[in-house]
Amino acid sequence: EGWRVRKDGSRFIAHVVVDAIRNDDGELVGFAKITRDVTAQREQEMALFESEQRFRLLVQGVRDYAIYMLDTAGRVSNWNAGAQAIKGYSADEIVGQHFSRFYTAEDRAAGEPERALQTALNEGKYEREAQRLRKDGTLFWAHVLIDPIFSEEGEHVGFAKITRDITERKQAQEELDEARAA
Repeated sequence: EGWRVRKDGSRFIAHVVVDAIRNDDGELVGFAKITRDVTAQREQEMALFESEQRFRLLVQGVRDYAIYMLDTAGRVSNWNAGAQAIKGYSADEIVGQHFSRFYTAEDRAAGEPERALQTALNEGKYEREAQRLRKDGTLFWAHVLIDPIFSEEGEHVGFAKITRDITERKQAQEELDEARAA
């Protein structure tokens, strides 16, 4: 593939195949050349690539939210900078691990991670405020949203998970409640 020039001087991306033509004795008698204009196809591929790059930059640039994907079994398949800032794990440490590691031991024992995924599948989303664990073992209050993701063919391919650290808001609400009670 490469750039070619039309008779009118305009340029296009061409996919070219050249085959040698030989006679019955194997002697080269010429070449057959097929040239296809693939400009529109390459422009679509480039536009898609650029769109994916912009989306990746957007997701990676968000620091106030942990945004990541889970496979159908609940294993982390990608990880943004916000997830690292909130939860403390780098992508290298967490991709491939089950998301239940962020749940408290009590929630894991009660089956909450599995219930979250099943609820997302059955109801179209799972949303909850609960305590979660950071890498260093500290707890924080999280607002969690899990959405199931489906392919264009309707096949379930995983989950999108968004977590926001709401610890400060929870603490402010507790202080307000205590002040009211006093």
